[in-house]
Amino acid sequence: MIMDSNNVAWQSKCKDEEKDQEKQRSLAERLFETRTVLVAEQISKELAETVTGQLLLMDESDDSAPINLYINSPGGDVDAGFAIFDMVRFISAPVRCISVGLTASAAVVILLSAGKKNRFSLPNSRFLMHQPSTGVRGTTSDIKIEATEIVKMREKINRLIALETGQSPEKVEKDTTRNYWIGAEEALNYGLISKVISTKSDIA
Repeated sequence: MIMDSNNVAWQSKCKDEEKDQEKQRSLAERLFETRTVLVAEQISKELAETVTGQLLLMDESDDSAPINLYINSPGGDVDAGFAIFDMVRFISAPVRCISVGLTASAAVVILLSAGKKNRFSLPNSRFLMHQPSTGVRGTTSDIKIEATEIVKMREKINRLIALETGQSPEKVEKDTTRNYWIGAEEALNYGLISKVISTKSDIA
């Protein structure tokens, strides 16, 4: 009886896993068909690999139809964010970035990958800009090297924000020294986005 019970439980678990996998495949197929990409988690090397792959495949499928990239992320790996940024600019298909919920830190880099006219936000989205940080530990030499790299990355991000928003480099540097939170309307005035939208039909 114990063996039978264990076998039934194992079979039930396998069926549940198959159903979950099927749902994931169905969602992935649907997203591909509708040319939709989601950045809805912490930005990582793995996420960048998935997103860049999706962008390449969609571009290969049709390099003229727009791709909608929805962002709801607390940020994460800045290098992974720039990998997605570069891919958006590398492909031929136009990409429209839409902030949904939270666009923070490295996610702002991804938002800025689209041209200003293709950057949107839902009404209740929030944005966070700040300087990159690290939890590096090690020798004094390693810490100095990491500190130098952080300064370089901060300057790189600030230049990008200034270029894409039209704000002065001095203002951006001042704003990003600390956590700089703004809402959708403030992001519009700042130049991060071109339009606050309420429905999908507002995207144009």
